[in-house]
Amino acid sequence: MAEGYPTAHCALHYTNPLELLVATILSAQCTDERVNKVTPALFKRFPDALSYAECDLAELETLIRSTGFFRNKSKNIQACCKDLVARHAGVVPRSMEELVPLPGVGRKTANVILGNAFGIPGIPVDTHVGRLSRRMGLTEYDDPVKVESDLMKLIPEDEWTMFGHRMIFHGRQVCASRKPNCEECKLRTICPMIGVD
Repeated sequence: MAEGYPTAHCALHYTNPLELLVATILSAQCTDERVNKVTPALFKRFPDALSYAECDLAELETLIRSTGFFRNKSKNIQACCKDLVARHAGVVPRSMEELVPLPGVGRKTANVILGNAFGIPGIPVDTHVGRLSRRMGLTEYDDPVKVESDLMKLIPEDEWTMFGHRMIFHGRQVCASRKPNCEECKLRTICPMIGVD
């Protein structure tokens, strides 16, 4: 997979851990492309955790409306930033144990932040990673935590973050949910799904 996606990377645009955290919360049930259209104005208006924590929720909702589920996302972003200010001096923490309790943050989001903002290996199990892992016989589970656990046993730790990026790229470009393009797949010689109806 590394040969097929040598330039795989986080598709969300950000310049610091807080921007990545907010962008990842916005990316739930939304394309990265749409998030990247919204975030420049958002990041300019709210440059730090305190500005999100103290903002008018209606203004935040307006700025992120096009990402969908904007009311819930606004509440999560503001609550998350309030916790960052209260518990972490406004700084995004660098550990799974400190990230997961934040509102709007689960293991997937935490792994995105750890791997991309801090260089700490993690496998973000989104819909693509979960689907491809099952199709490729790397796991039998639907639960993202169990999928992550299975993958961590199979993939060398220093490859976890890039493996996640490559799986996401492959899921978006070749192995789509409804109609995988098996004829063009570079993994077809090892994929157990080939020939399965």
